[in-house]
Amino acid sequence: MDKVNVQKTIDQSKDIIRKIYRYKLLIFIVFVAVIYGYSLMRIHSLYNEQPSQNSVAAQNNPLKGSAVDKSVVSQLQALRDNSVNVKTLFDQTRSNPFQE
Repeated sequence: MDKVNVQKTIDQSKDIIRKIYRYKLLIFIVFVAVIYGYSLMRIHSLYNEQPSQNSVAAQNNPLKGSAVDKSVVSQLQALRDNSVNVKTLFDQTRSNPFQE
């Protein structure tokens, strides 16, 4: 009795597949249209979405600069003033930065 039910189910599924196979192009076109429509709807909803207050505040806040220690600045200036070769390199690049 179990083999009869299995065979009958297989036959019914073959009939259904044959009927669906006739409309394979139509089913494919409907499937692509549904995907395309969903994509357009999602793009439209994301396009019209307003930013949250947190993201607006984060974009409007200026970036905080890093602090440079004054002793480091004075030490670098002292090193630059003491080295004649470096000083001439600085002057050359300031006067003509595109020189090779």
